[in-house]
Amino acid sequence: MDRRGFVRASPALGLAWLLAGCSSGKQIGLGIHPWIGYETLYLARDFGWLPSSVTLIEGATALDSLGALRAGRAAAACLTLDEVLRARAEGVPLQIALVFNISAGADVLLARPEINALSDLEGKRIGVEHGAVGDLVLFKALKAARLDQASVQRLDLQIDQQISAWQRNEIDAVVTYEPTASRIMRLGAQPLFDSRAMPDTIFDALAVLPDRARGAKSDLRNLIDAHFKGLEHLRLYRQDAIHRIAGRQNMGVDEVTRALAGVALPTLAANRSLLSSSNPRLTKSAARVGRWMADAKLVDHLPDSPALFSTEWLPRHA
Repeated sequence: MDRRGFVRASPALGLAWLLAGCSSGKQIGLGIHPWIGYETLYLARDFGWLPSSVTLIEGATALDSLGALRAGRAAAACLTLDEVLRARAEGVPLQIALVFNISAGADVLLARPEINALSDLEGKRIGVEHGAVGDLVLFKALKAARLDQASVQRLDLQIDQQISAWQRNEIDAVVTYEPTASRIMRLGAQPLFDSRAMPDTIFDALAVLPDRARGAKSDLRNLIDAHFKGLEHLRLYRQDAIHRIAGRQNMGVDEVTRALAGVALPTLAANRSLLSSSNPRLTKSAARVGRWMADAKLVDHLPDSPALFSTEWLPRHA
């Protein structure tokens, strides 16, 4: 099943979530999957800063988080801007409450050593996670190479399938992101294209279902505050944070350092500016990304943008 669909929760998972909710009285599920830009939440969990009412629903990909939203197990999820737009186009009324990071190199197209230029991708097998941000990265990379989608052999590979496909020599190139990118580079891959070539495009965000989230506004504000505490720890105690991330992600310290250099991490003040209705930056980015998605036939129609961003969930003070 591709990422444009939504998985449905099994009865066992649904029962487990309901029991967890009953035990705390008011449990909030947050869908999350591995990505360097979400590590602030794991730092917050390490130090006990996450509100007790919030449960991280950990999945392998964004598809799992979208499935948790659809099934009612989550009221919020960590998603990219394009994933939020796609969900809205499919009838899921998500709203962006926080920008975790802006990708500036951490989303990347990797290739085998004998492939030295984007134009060399013609006829090659490229693994990419369908329905995710990788679609946009591949779209832009092929455009830069003056190739079309028919010029390459595309293989739909979710992020947790990419390393094994590379090891089995089933692909010549792959569109991926950290920490998987560093693991594939250990196996000899080299970067050909990354998100620095598409600025203000890949925003990783906390997306909420407003109707459900408004019943737990203080909890969500405390969750977002925990993110900023994690961000402050990363700033003030960088080596401690990097070693924690390296251990959790099975990465080297140098790999974590490089991965963090590939994301910009907005402060609370920057978030207030980004999510403000008077700031056109995100609105313009959403419109541009929506057009790309339509051009690449990733959505059947341009997703709507009203009430896409809101500052109401941000804490009043850091």
